[in-house]
Amino acid sequence: MAVKIKTKYGFIDIDNSVIATVVGGGATSIYGIVGMASRNQIRDNLNGILNRDNYARGVVVRQDDNGVNIEVNIIVGYGTKISEVCRNVQAKVKYNLESMLGLTANAVSVIVQGVRVIGE
Repeated sequence: MAVKIKTKYGFIDIDNSVIATVVGGGATSIYGIVGMASRNQIRDNLNGILNRDNYARGVVVRQDDNGVNIEVNIIVGYGTKISEVCRNVQAKVKYNLESMLGLTANAVSVIVQGVRVIGE
């Protein structure tokens, strides 16, 4: 599915994969996130074999009448405050969606699926 935005010049269709890429790119730039947890193992392992970056990994986009609902699955670094990392992810995702795509995020759910030791 795609999000449709009506302007005075016509319609703009933004695909869910574009939204997921914007969300994943913003989330991976936050301190304390080691990686994104996979939601689709087969596709993500194939991208890893082909050495392609997949910022949409671990991001689920659900559309609503008023905007979009985002689910982000992350792996945090050991020793970081998980609640603060999650708040930073939520703020960054909402900001990126509004500034880059002009979309309003109704909800940004962050699911921590693992903790990894950094530097070993």
